[in-house]
Amino acid sequence: MRNLKQALVRNNGKRSYWLLKTEPVEWSWDDQLRSDGGVSRWDGVRNRQAQKNLKSMKCGDLCLFYHSGRERRVIGVVEVARTWYSTADESSDDWEGAVNVRTVSEMRRAVDLREIKAATGEMKDFALLRQPRLSVVPVPEKAWNRICEMGGGFWDEDGEGEHGENKKEGDTE
Repeated sequence: MRNLKQALVRNNGKRSYWLLKTEPVEWSWDDQLRSDGGVSRWDGVRNRQAQKNLKSMKCGDLCLFYHSGRERRVIGVVEVARTWYSTADESSDDWEGAVNVRTVSEMRRAVDLREIKAATGEMKDFALLRQPRLSVVPVPEKAWNRICEMGGGFWDEDGEGEHGENKKEGDTE
């Protein structure tokens, strides 16, 4: 399911947007880039609301990759490659699970939390600002579009920018 357009067809044209927080010392954007084929398991989520959000993800949904801690900024974009599955064994709770995410692209420019907070209109319903401790939150489409705009966009595999602009010669992915 590498092709984002194919993923949309499978989801009846509906895509949801999410934000995934990670401490860069635990799992960084560079770690994501080095993962097997750009695919990694997103696990370790303990908060029940954040787990509920993980369980709501569909293949093809896009996620902002957010470095928390000192950095507090959106670094890149990943897509959901595999929906929720249990990672529990006999000795652990049955609520443990994960989704798999695949690297899409780095933002052209990281978007700092201060910038996100300053864009009050588009961020009105953004859970990152209402529930800042949650590690997995939905992103309203208006907020998604504004963050992508602030970051200068990102490139999908077809060479199309998130806002439809064509890739210019000399641009790298």
